[in-house]
Amino acid sequence: MTFLPDSAVPPGRLAVGVVLPSPAVQRAQKLGLADAARHAEQAGLDLVSHGDRPAGGAASPDAAVALATAAGATGRVTVVGGVGVPALRPLALAARRIASLQHVADGRLVLGVEPGGGREQWAAAGVPYEERGRRTDSALRLLPRLLAGEPVPLPYEASGAEAGPVPAVPVPPVWIGGNSPTAIRRAARLGDGWFPSLAPSAEVAEGAVRLAELAVVHGRKLPVVAVGTTGVLGTEPGLPGRADIAARLAAAHGSPAGRFVDVPVTGGLQEAAERLHSYCGAGVSRILMRFAGGDWRHQVDLLADVRTLLR
Repeated sequence: MTFLPDSAVPPGRLAVGVVLPSPAVQRAQKLGLADAARHAEQAGLDLVSHGDRPAGGAASPDAAVALATAAGATGRVTVVGGVGVPALRPLALAARRIASLQHVADGRLVLGVEPGGGREQWAAAGVPYEERGRRTDSALRLLPRLLAGEPVPLPYEASGAEAGPVPAVPVPPVWIGGNSPTAIRRAARLGDGWFPSLAPSAEVAEGAVRLAELAVVHGRKLPVVAVGTTGVLGTEPGLPGRADIAARLAAAHGSPAGRFVDVPVTGGLQEAAERLHSYCGAGVSRILMRFAGGDWRHQVDLLADVRTLLR
């Protein structure tokens, strides 16, 4: 069994992956998660991802179940949990879930982490919204010790509570999600990667420069830069265009109409390859794409062709 671990992407190589289909797409296209993950791997992609919505938001399978399904159906691709919110769960439970996933994935797991979600998500989990940053930093500091099999005192549990050891596993690389200066600072201090989403290459390049500066200040190795984007590949009639997708994103995020105009990846293979390649100059070495329309399997095949052009 061979796979490309997160730390082994050669300099200058862009690893390309896909966000697994939503429940609505799975139902409409009769496509299970296992089949989707297997199709992405067989097409030649490098990564598959599934998001984490512990409470609130759109209906979605539990991330651990979805990622375990994807890991069990594949043997080479990196499996990205993007982006999780471990601070919403008891730390001992989060560690056990991560250790179990790393075991099932044979060491192919990458853990995306952010203190994200709106107030309603934190309220649904019974965790004070104002503590999201501190709890996230605490989780990032303590998870490596827990995953190494050490018993660790729990900072937010009852006085004297301690998390017992979980089965020791290699600590997965951690990508810090978010586009904000706070996310960049957290990635420089505590992460193995920075994972912004839906940001144009110029914005990512600016953040990557700041990330490098802060990594030097903290005496740490430069974190990798991974980007989450969206789009639809191909030129057949009926597919949404870049302007349509950008307008949808703006409406969903309550942003100005022009905020996402340079984000969607659309068009033929050469055009899509050129847009993705623009991220290379911004220091990006991994890209995960969520499809905004079209037949999911066919979109994966086209993305694999784009990946070949990028080589």
